[in-house]
Amino acid sequence: MARLIDAASIIRSKNAGPFTITIDILFREKECAVKAYSYLTPERIASLYKEDPSRIEVILYEPANAVKINIPRKVPAGHPGDTDVYGAQQHAPLLELEIPFGCK
Repeated sequence: MARLIDAASIIRSKNAGPFTITIDILFREKECAVKAYSYLTPERIASLYKEDPSRIEVILYEPANAVKINIPRKVPAGHPGDTDVYGAQQHAPLLELEIPFGCK
């Protein structure tokens, strides 16, 4: 087992409009991106973010060796209850995620 933070070269999050957060996970090798895509199911992501799996979108983007995850925001960006207007801190639950594969 390895941690996602050790397998990926970049993990970042940002706004994808006022109602969605997008998380980008980039790998050095296509094989790692494909393995991550298979492992990072909407159900697994939903359990980390306490969200309905039907509202989670996981996309494999092979040209960049990347996995993109779209998650609905709990409140719209800039709303008085919003704690991260830019969505730049929302990738944190994924950093320590144990994955059943390693990557270079």
